[in-house]
Amino acid sequence: MNFFALRRDIFHDIIECLIAAIEAKDVYTKGHSTRVADMSVDLAKKIGLRGKELETIHIAAHLHDIGKIGISDQILNKKGKLLPHEFEIIKMHPVIGYNILSKSKRLREIARIVLYHHERWDGKGYPEGLKGTNIPLGARLISICDSIDAMASKRPYREALPWEQIKNEIIVNKGLQFDPVLVDEIDDFLWEKWRKMYESY
Repeated sequence: MNFFALRRDIFHDIIECLIAAIEAKDVYTKGHSTRVADMSVDLAKKIGLRGKELETIHIAAHLHDIGKIGISDQILNKKGKLLPHEFEIIKMHPVIGYNILSKSKRLREIARIVLYHHERWDGKGYPEGLKGTNIPLGARLISICDSIDAMASKRPYREALPWEQIKNEIIVNKGLQFDPVLVDEIDDFLWEKWRKMYESY
């Protein structure tokens, strides 16, 4: 193995360790980052992304919740809906994630995607209230997949939502929460592929 291949393997090993750290901290995150990453890659490929762009989105999707490492266990694993002040604390996780990842120059692009994955197309997201295409493409893409997984996952305070309801929620929020062009790219094949993925869990 040459030096560059070895360095690439070490890089991916470090990413895997970071993912394991998130999952050890947050019970809900177990499997969440993998599912979001898988869906994000599917959607990124659908819009024609390849190579470095695709790999960046894949890694960012795996690490989008890394900032939850900095959130207290009492809030992170609370059984029940969060109080308003608790939700404000949770909303800090993209900034914490950005601060962690931006320590590495090589992860700066990934850090920006992580920072903005809770922004909304209509500008009503957080942490900065970015709007439309001012939000990085990777963040817009991961936002959709993150929301699908959140609705499709069982929580302490509710059951997983039916698949048709999840699909409808994404479509209804096209142009509001989500990039309308990206939502339109999710065809019947992808919806069915993702539905089967959740049935297998």
